[in-house]
Amino acid sequence: MSVAFVKEPNEDQVEALPERDLGTDPNFVTAHGLELLDQAIAAGEAALEKARASDDKIAMAMLNRDLRYWRARRSTAQLATPDPDGETVQFGHDVTLRRAGGAIQHYRIVGIDEADPAKGLISYLSPLARQLIGKEEGDRFRIGPAEAEIVRIGQAAKV
Repeated sequence: MSVAFVKEPNEDQVEALPERDLGTDPNFVTAHGLELLDQAIAAGEAALEKARASDDKIAMAMLNRDLRYWRARRSTAQLATPDPDGETVQFGHDVTLRRAGGAIQHYRIVGIDEADPAKGLISYLSPLARQLIGKEEGDRFRIGPAEAEIVRIGQAAKV
């Protein structure tokens, strides 16, 4: 077999990584979410400098891909703040729910990149947030097999 048909590995060649999905939904962010985007870019740039210094091509490829994502997210970010006089749940609000049985849960509706359900930060695109947006204190709705009630709507606390 001819060597012309054999792909020899080249130490300077790194396989192209797939781009991170930017989605098609609006990129709404809270003020804290905007700060997190800036922090992700700064951290990525610092890590990229270290990777360049050590000539780590794989790390550089991964970091460049991630930086393209974070920069695109930052450039499309739309700062959204809830109406301070609004009485319905909006993007950026803290919402307190009482579940059937009395359990109390707290959520904040945030942007996609800021979401962390384990910390009560839910994306505005999540099924729960979609059910909450537009509702008022005292409203009841189905959540899973049971019902819940909105007991408090408030401005997000400073993080």
